[in-house]
Amino acid sequence: MCYGVWPEYTGKALTMFVSTRRGFLKSAVAGLAAPYAFAQNSKITATPLAENIHLLSGAGANVIAHTGADGVLIIDGGLAQNADVLLQAVAALPKSGPVRTLFNTHWHPEQTGCNEKLGTAGATIIAQENTRLWLQQNITWPWNGQKFKKFSKIAQPNKTFYDKGALDNGIRYGYIADAAHTDGDLYVYFPQQNVLAVGDAAYGQGWPIVDWWTGGWIGGIAGGLQRIQSIANKETKIVPAQGPVLSFADIAAQAEMYGTIYDRLNQMLNKGRGPTEAVAAKPAKEYEEKMGNPDTFIRRAFESQWAYLSPDA
Repeated sequence: MCYGVWPEYTGKALTMFVSTRRGFLKSAVAGLAAPYAFAQNSKITATPLAENIHLLSGAGANVIAHTGADGVLIIDGGLAQNADVLLQAVAALPKSGPVRTLFNTHWHPEQTGCNEKLGTAGATIIAQENTRLWLQQNITWPWNGQKFKKFSKIAQPNKTFYDKGALDNGIRYGYIADAAHTDGDLYVYFPQQNVLAVGDAAYGQGWPIVDWWTGGWIGGIAGGLQRIQSIANKETKIVPAQGPVLSFADIAAQAEMYGTIYDRLNQMLNKGRGPTEAVAAKPAKEYEEKMGNPDTFIRRAFESQWAYLSPDA
């Protein structure tokens, strides 16, 4: 989840609305084949990423679909109100079949909107254990009062892990960091196609939410990006939860930026400063032209340090 893109990504890299069945999008993820629309007035478009892998856009988050003889695997499910049209789009993909596996990269609504439908249909829903624990309870964000209801048993992940795992077809998954965007962020890596899905542990556009209420923090964001670098290589297509596909160089630049911001915020915390003072100090000043106003991000990022670095924690 990123500021300015919830619930619907509307960035320049992808065009999500088409008016006719023949309508083609004017732009797509840089360097990828042109996407195609599935139905009149559809919001969902699909862009081929690699053999048997498509990026579906318009459901509230980037969704990856892997099709094959064993059925379909999807990574993240978009928002619940888009579940039907998303699953229709998945069914229309080449070599499609029943969705057997769903990964939740973390607990946020943009990632878990298909859980109810696919859980009811008998799919395996895989998540890091902390994600399942968050989905078992009601959550209220203290900074804006937004409420999230706990999931029914059938909609909760039914296969969880702590560190890492693999599927029979060689697809690997694992924990990105103890705490980054949340405390349950996972990656899914397709080694044959060299495609890496990272959810909101990397950012395609705008400043991210630092969800410190469910375990995220700025130091973990920087560390998570370094972890992504250790998994990927220079040819890897890295898919964030929002925005365009990223390169290895993009991840390296993000790791440096968030590492720099973390160092500055850490220094201010150690000097006894507070969130308002941190915002006023403009620790992300050189990034504002590209990234936009960072004030909300800086406040949340500073607050996220309290649980991890406060001497009284």
